[in-house]
Amino acid sequence: MKYEHNNISPLDSRYANKILDTRDCFSEYTLIKERFNIEIDWLIYLCSNKNFPKISKKSIKKLYEFKSSFSDKEVLKIKRIENKTNHDVKAVEYFIKDYCLKDRTLSKYVNLIHFGLTSEDINSLAYAVIIKNGINIHLQKILFLNKKIKNYSKKWKNIPFLSRTHGQAASPSTLGKEMKVFSSRIDREISLLKSITPLAKFSGATGNYHTFNLVDNKVNWPVFNKRFINSFGVIQNQFTTQIEPHDWISETAQAITRVNNILIDLSQDMWIYISNEIFALKVNVDEVGSSTMPHKVNPIDFENAEGNFGISNSMNEFFVNKLTKSRMQRDLSDSTVLRNIGLSFGYSQLAISSISKGLDKVKPNKEVILNELNNNWEVLTEAVQTIMRYEGIDNAYEQLKSLSRGNKLNKESYLKFVSDLPISDKSKEKLLKLTPSKYIGLANKL
Repeated sequence: MKYEHNNISPLDSRYANKILDTRDCFSEYTLIKERFNIEIDWLIYLCSNKNFPKISKKSIKKLYEFKSSFSDKEVLKIKRIENKTNHDVKAVEYFIKDYCLKDRTLSKYVNLIHFGLTSEDINSLAYAVIIKNGINIHLQKILFLNKKIKNYSKKWKNIPFLSRTHGQAASPSTLGKEMKVFSSRIDREISLLKSITPLAKFSGATGNYHTFNLVDNKVNWPVFNKRFINSFGVIQNQFTTQIEPHDWISETAQAITRVNNILIDLSQDMWIYISNEIFALKVNVDEVGSSTMPHKVNPIDFENAEGNFGISNSMNEFFVNKLTKSRMQRDLSDSTVLRNIGLSFGYSQLAISSISKGLDKVKPNKEVILNELNNNWEVLTEAVQTIMRYEGIDNAYEQLKSLSRGNKLNKESYLKFVSDLPISDKSKEKLLKLTPSKYIGLANKL
């Protein structure tokens, strides 16, 4: 893909090839095209109302051909009009009007282009379509990554390793179970993201259908306009000011943030596991880990993911706090903000791509894992004191605390302590068979 090297955003240069579908979805081209499509479809739909002039099938065919011929050439023409009008939606209206005026039949309908609407009606529906498509693209990326996490969860379900709570040795788990924690968290957020309902308005200047009602007060305009909005797979928000209040966009940003945060958590954990040699990184002979230290194989994919998720989150936080507020019936500050909504998706997807790549590079370092377990027999003191309490020894915790807190136990000292315990032979046998690598509870089943 060709791209300019003077773009200000790395999403349009260095990382462009990694998010092609999202860049297409949220591009200026797509926004203009959606406005263009909506304006033409509204003209056709409006004339299906018996109170408006009927458009012939031949004329409708011409309008559909006009729609299907939309390209970069049309965008440039619309942008030239916008340079004069300083109004993006009006520029689309004038562009369509110019086309219709060149046709003897279509010229009769130019007065009905953008009829009864404010620019926010066009924009709210255009953004609803774009963001809806963006959510679907984003969901596919998340689902692909989560499938990979689930596969690792199954693959590693029987590999025990030493857990860390507060950074200190704790009851062992399995690598697979810890991956399962992340996949199940993501599953929940996927369901919530799927449940988001895109909303739009088509009710005029301050949301009260003034012009529609003035023309014909016998038409149920909310229902008529609702059918039009629904044809785009979008739900009508009937109660609005001049703008659709963007609460659903805020919900989208918050849902993306929650997924981002779960994956930041995974990225940071993987970084620490790699640092502690629980995972080894597969070597790519063509990559350079450091410009000065040839030996280094860095966890750069997890670091890149963390950084880009953070950028996405920062933007989402602003979207949530900004877009749901508008002075009185409208101010224009949301307009410039909405133009950046695709960046949040873009940085999040760039991070998803990085973390997916990072997971492909890791493999459990079983020798290190086993050595770490065998060097931390003190984690079995939880098991011992639980059995002691079960058998009625009331100071079990205190005895184990005295034995192990701040001290290292080895296999011999553990076995001696258990052998001397005043507990039943059955319980003693359980504890004597126990090792750190076997003390995993139900982790592998979970």
